[in-house]
Amino acid sequence: MASINSMTDVYDLHCHSTASDGALSPTEVVNRAHRFGVTSLALTDHDTTAGLAEAQTTAQALGLRLIPGIELSTLWQNQCFHVIGIGINPQHPALAEATQHLHTLRMERAEKIAEKLAKKRIEGALDAIKKIVGNGMITRNHFAEYLLAERHVDSLQEAFDRYLAKGKPAYVATPWTELELAIQWINESGGVAVLAHPLRYQLKKNAMKRLLTAFKHAGGQGIEVITGRSNPEEVKRVLAIAEQYQLAGSTGSDFHAPDQWVELGRLLPMPATITPVWELLRLSH
Repeated sequence: MASINSMTDVYDLHCHSTASDGALSPTEVVNRAHRFGVTSLALTDHDTTAGLAEAQTTAQALGLRLIPGIELSTLWQNQCFHVIGIGINPQHPALAEATQHLHTLRMERAEKIAEKLAKKRIEGALDAIKKIVGNGMITRNHFAEYLLAERHVDSLQEAFDRYLAKGKPAYVATPWTELELAIQWINESGGVAVLAHPLRYQLKKNAMKRLLTAFKHAGGQGIEVITGRSNPEEVKRVLAIAEQYQLAGSTGSDFHAPDQWVELGRLLPMPATITPVWELLRLSH
């Protein structure tokens, strides 16, 4: 296991593999991270830990520290927020049971999305996606990729804008886990709960205050100060929020595929004024 030294280590604590909606296998993600100089990597697939064992085997061979993770879809006041669990125990009974439930939930949503697309004369989406993902988690990104591949749209963003985003023809509201329960799962499994990409939700100041108050009260400890597309001004904004609510800072590319938004490990430096989330991790995992 690689040593933890904030002066020399390169952290990327948010990325995805084919276990959810990434383009690369867990092995390929770890190999790529290593090639780009990452020394501590958290694989955080959406609502699943299925890729962690494979990733760990590869990481051990390379001398890279693999931090077990997950990105949970949660609901708070009828809005979806993503919470990352870093340093979790994937075998923890409550978390393992939760991921099975979430797999079923995502499959039910996928079937409904496919039905709605079929009503728009876009047929065969789910069968095509299943051939690619097998038993993996199906996300809206898979449908966006299908729409792009079949030339119904010209970009992934257009797929969301025309079909998959809230209020669009193929959008399906999903009864995700309540925020507080998801944080409980993470904490009970020995992990640290981190609010992912906080600016993406476009919350006004009072709404952000209510969210972070609830997040902290439920046991959340961290916030992504640096995400894949953060610019210095955005880092400054989130840093101020983190300091106000006494949250540790996390950093992650949100890597899904080569040549999408940012490369593994290619992130702005963590500000020296904040406690990094890796100082909260239990190193036994």
